[in-house]
Amino acid sequence: MCPMTPPGAGLTETDSPFSSLHVEHTSTVERTAEELRRAIFEGEIESGTALREVALADSLGVSRPTIREALGVLVAEGLATREPHRGVHVATPEAESVRDVCAARWVLEGAGVARWREAGDVQRDHVRESLRRYTDAVRAEGTYQDLNTLHLAFHVSLVGLTGSPRLVAMADNLVAELKLALAQVERIARNAHDEADTHVALVQLLEDDRVDDALNFLQAHLADAETEIVCALGL
Repeated sequence: MCPMTPPGAGLTETDSPFSSLHVEHTSTVERTAEELRRAIFEGEIESGTALREVALADSLGVSRPTIREALGVLVAEGLATREPHRGVHVATPEAESVRDVCAARWVLEGAGVARWREAGDVQRDHVRESLRRYTDAVRAEGTYQDLNTLHLAFHVSLVGLTGSPRLVAMADNLVAELKLALAQVERIARNAHDEADTHVALVQLLEDDRVDDALNFLQAHLADAETEIVCALGL
């Protein structure tokens, strides 16, 4: 029999089996994409705006190749579109897409609310904590970006009641699509305090073990949101 050689025997420190592993710091491309994403979500850059490489490179103080890569990230995320001979533009929400996102939200969030009784303490506490963070930010008159982010995070926490990481990931993707539409309308079309009160009422129904009423409340809330977004965008 051949003698057994222990795994890793004879390796020096520089020949470690982990020597090929490395972690890169956040790249300039990622930081550039994040700044463009922020400007889009806050409505500073409106739907349909042309994202010109030269102008963006001058404004952000980065190279054109960096801008080109960052725009590729936004295109992949659906926040921008690239067309031959027209370049890259901020994506424009369409009525059918908004309706489809809201329908998908109802399926995911409704599934979570329906499982309130079966959900674990961790999932239910996450809903409560998400609501608290959102209402605290409203009372503190937080920035539009913060309120928008915390508002949608609360809705994703409802999906978390299902206990399914895959469904939560799907909800996160829907939120990214919805942010593009909300960036164009929510700052002027919605009252943050009224929105917070609506979410408090929803959670109170769950706390009172009125799950069926909570489901009806959520369905009406999402239907109202769909109508409001489509109308405000003039779609």
